[in-house]
Amino acid sequence: MDKTEIQKRSLLLAGHRTSASLEGAFWDELVRLALTRGLSLNKLITEIDATRTGNLSSALRLYVLEALRAASADLK
Repeated sequence: MDKTEIQKRSLLLAGHRTSASLEGAFWDELVRLALTRGLSLNKLITEIDATRTGNLSSALRLYVLEALRAASADLK
């Protein structure tokens, strides 16, 4: 599958159904980040959802971006 293709996923967060649409590369990185933290993907997304102020899909992309920035800073 093309990593730039947008994939829509259904989610259950705080007892309600919602969805998020992200490029495959972002979904892959979210899965990796969840595994690194010992969390399920749903648990990680629930944490992100609890602190977001805007759109869920945007919040997920920004979470991935910040995690990659932090990892990059640690390498310097």
